[in-house]
Amino acid sequence: MSDLPPAFGALRLPRSVLFGRGQRHALGSAAGKLGKRALLCTDERQAAQPEFHAMVADLQAHGLEVRVFDRTIPDLPIGSINACVEEMRGFAPNLVVGIGGGSSMDMAKVVAVLLTHGGDIRSYYGEFAVPGPVMPLIAMPTTAGTGSEVTPVAVVSDDERGVKVGIASPHLIPLVAICDPELTATCPPALTACSGADALTHAVEAYTTLARPADPMLTQDHVFVGKNLLSDHFARLAVDNIFRFLERAYRDGSDMEAREGLMLAALAAGCAFGTAGTAAAHALQYPVGNLTHTAHGDGVATLLPYVMQFNRPFCAPAFAELARTVGLSDAAEEDMSQAFIDAVADLLGRVNIPPSLAALGLKADQQDFVAENALNAARLVKNNPRPLDLPAMQSITRAAFSGERAALKSA
Repeated sequence: MSDLPPAFGALRLPRSVLFGRGQRHALGSAAGKLGKRALLCTDERQAAQPEFHAMVADLQAHGLEVRVFDRTIPDLPIGSINACVEEMRGFAPNLVVGIGGGSSMDMAKVVAVLLTHGGDIRSYYGEFAVPGPVMPLIAMPTTAGTGSEVTPVAVVSDDERGVKVGIASPHLIPLVAICDPELTATCPPALTACSGADALTHAVEAYTTLARPADPMLTQDHVFVGKNLLSDHFARLAVDNIFRFLERAYRDGSDMEAREGLMLAALAAGCAFGTAGTAAAHALQYPVGNLTHTAHGDGVATLLPYVMQFNRPFCAPAFAELARTVGLSDAAEEDMSQAFIDAVADLLGRVNIPPSLAALGLKADQQDFVAENALNAARLVKNNPRPLDLPAMQSITRAAFSGERAALKSA
């Protein structure tokens, strides 16, 4: 008789996922089957690209009327979302397309909710608050990082409350994800590193989230269900590809094989965490990002090695498995788990991710605020493999601020 727990797997994904060079040219045909009035959510930089103009022309050639909202800004403040909704209400789109980084795709998701269901955006905070399906969504990433093209979550900045908040619902998963690595060719090195490090954090946290008993109601009661067989498959693919291709894409943006491998990693990481969820690194980044006004990817990646070090006593086997996935030499499980944490920190250092919260711009007297406020992200805290309370959060925050990961080895 085996002592292993019963096998359990869960995935929530788009109806169609198109991946590969040139797949952007499928947009017009795919959109034409879903609606006739398309709202495109993007940012100013993306809207100026020749590829973007070609996609608009493709939509129009397939009979769609198109409106563009190109004022999406990072971290997605509520005011910009409401501006888009009010501006486009008279157009009455029946299809929303998000083209860009995570903020543009999240803008498309939230705008689709508000144009479909109305109401105040704050009424949709948390899990399962979206009451039903939204108008069709297509997501097209132009960075290789967030995975938002396949996930059931959008993150917004509530400036009035001074917090970032997640809206999590299976209804937010786009119907179609079109992932064309050629759209990432113009990403500068810092954005390539930040985005790829975000994907690495998604994959590692998804692979080590708390595994829950395989109750038949688990997926009905939780948007993020924890570590499972199917999300693990995608997480391993993501970690493997990031170790192979992140530094290459960072060093040479014209290396299309590396761009392709990195976008596949970001997609796979989204497939993993979109069902399994993320944990402490993401919970801590919310207040860190609000205080330092730094990119989400830089924040979670700065925190990742420290969170891994804290969690190691509770997930050493999983870290050892990932160590073997990326080709670290076989050794005892304890040695392999530490070797993987060290390898993650080394890779992030080679692409110039800030090595500490101090380097990220956090002030010494803000550490306890970060620890306290991170605990408010309940959907993330409950996913962490090692229980989190205020002293635990403080120990991670202080180690990450000082850059002394060794302080967590006996925690």
